[in-house]
Amino acid sequence: MGIVFSSGWPWACYALLVGYFRRSKIESTLLASLGLAIGVVMYYIFKDMNPAIPAGMESATSVPAGMEVESGASSDGRILVWGIAAFVFGAPLGLMGNVARTPGVGGLLFRLLVPLIAFFEATQRLNVEADSQGQIFVITWNVTRVAACVAAVALMGHAVWSWRVRRSRADGRAEAAAPARPL
Repeated sequence: MGIVFSSGWPWACYALLVGYFRRSKIESTLLASLGLAIGVVMYYIFKDMNPAIPAGMESATSVPAGMEVESGASSDGRILVWGIAAFVFGAPLGLMGNVARTPGVGGLLFRLLVPLIAFFEATQRLNVEADSQGQIFVITWNVTRVAACVAAVALMGHAVWSWRVRRSRADGRAEAAAPARPL
């Protein structure tokens, strides 16, 4: 679980789900931003409390090049960098989650964002980090890629099924509203 939650796609999923379950677009953007920022702070607090590296992993930096905090510093710098990023990117993700509620193809494109992000991130991590991280790392990201594909297919299948049900109900109402013809 540590491997998965140290990546970006579960955080994006959280923000999209916050937006999905809120009716107001303003609430969606604010709550997603605040939730992600609080989540980042809690993540680093718990990471500092238990700094052990999970089995099958080696220590690697989680901050992009050019944004590193000087060595020997606490995770305060990482909290600031990732907290600001979470707050900034949480708003559009929350809004996209709110738009994902739209039935049909328009909402489907936004519902497919999480599987797309998960697949892309897992592929990139396998390409860049797999050699240095070990077998558990490789298995975790391959399972993530498969799960992302299954989720995408399920979302598309649900959209098609919902469209057909709505269409058949509309056809049924049209037939019921038509006057009966005498034989």
